[in-house]
Amino acid sequence: MEQQTLFGGDATRPLADRLRPQTLDDFFGQTHLLGEGKVLRRLIENDQVSSMIFWGPPGVGKTTLARIIANRTKSSFIDFSAVTSGIKEIREVMKSAEDNRRFGERTIVFVDEIHRFNKAQQDAFLPFVEKGSIILIGATTENPSFEVNGALLSRCKVFVLQSLSADELTGLLRRALTSKRGFGGQQIHMEDDMLGMIAAFANGDARTALSTLEMVVLNGDTEGGVVTVRPETLEQCISKKSLLYDKNGEEHYNIISALHKSMRNSDPDAAVYWLARMLEAGEDPLYVARRVVRFASEDVGMADSRGLEVAVAAYQACHFIGMPECTVHLAHAVTYLSLAPKSNALYMAYESAKKDALQQLAEPVPLVIRNAPTRLMKELHYGAGYQYAHDTEEKLTNMQCLPDSLEGRTYYRPTDQGSEAKYKQRLEQIKAWKKAHRDK
Repeated sequence: MEQQTLFGGDATRPLADRLRPQTLDDFFGQTHLLGEGKVLRRLIENDQVSSMIFWGPPGVGKTTLARIIANRTKSSFIDFSAVTSGIKEIREVMKSAEDNRRFGERTIVFVDEIHRFNKAQQDAFLPFVEKGSIILIGATTENPSFEVNGALLSRCKVFVLQSLSADELTGLLRRALTSKRGFGGQQIHMEDDMLGMIAAFANGDARTALSTLEMVVLNGDTEGGVVTVRPETLEQCISKKSLLYDKNGEEHYNIISALHKSMRNSDPDAAVYWLARMLEAGEDPLYVARRVVRFASEDVGMADSRGLEVAVAAYQACHFIGMPECTVHLAHAVTYLSLAPKSNALYMAYESAKKDALQQLAEPVPLVIRNAPTRLMKELHYGAGYQYAHDTEEKLTNMQCLPDSLEGRTYYRPTDQGSEAKYKQRLEQIKAWKKAHRDK
């Protein structure tokens, strides 16, 4: 006997599953792909689907879209999970697809979380995709450029699915309250702004939005057949947001890039926000601190050398006390460096010198600045003519320290930003003195 519940349906099926769209007209979001006249909609409606990969964050409809294609297509459809399947299962599916092809029937193979397959597993699909035995539809939350073999990726059209907007999620939640597959047969009382709060909490994820709605309704107050969702109940259910962040994937690099570029753009508010996004999602504070130390010399440098001290001190503080206390130390460093004058002169100096170093690896050290710890080295004139700067009144000499082929080469070009203007003036004085004493 089927167990009846408040929802009038199977108690084991979550709301998100019960409300899964069956047609393109029921689908929420992705209007850039599925709107009237858009390319993906035309391919589906005309049954001209080719191998493709759906790339997007969780809960935006990748699997649902594949199932809609299955309902419309005139092909055999195989739902395949990269989590539970290996080479053996792939070969069995491919054999079945090859048999179907001989009888003139196409086979669509849907691979959920295709990024979880290793190279060998992905390669097992390649010959069958090439000769048309299967149409492959893969779904992934990871950048396919990094996670899908180049040969396989080149044979698939990549469609990028976007997070749902707050308005789209709110519309989806309203449908859940009125649909017979949702709560349509029940009296649910909750303020409209609560739907907006759930939509904001879901952060573009339809599955999260529906699961949260289901949770608050289950925990609502029931009286006289009416379920009332109170604000305090909603607050308890959305007290902790799970942030979209993969410490080993693309979002990891996107957000650290956002932090770096916000500091470079002297925007402390944006920098602290991206810092919080990383730390609250579980990023290692020492990783962030190392990147901040790098920034201190790469983008601030001699314009404010104190920035490096602040950054290193923040790293040490993170090491000493860890999360969550060290968040304020990182915020201190990030804010300081955002407001500091900017100079990339040190970065440019090293990159320029690196280019010469790589192209002239065998360039000998001038004899005058070579060390001569043995008699033989002295006989070979190592260190001959060396001028000890501390013996001069100016603490300067006109001794050449670069190899002959690089004489006169300039790497460090100080800016007029912050303290670096002072060092620029000093460097100009040194160069002027050396030029005046070059032939003396």
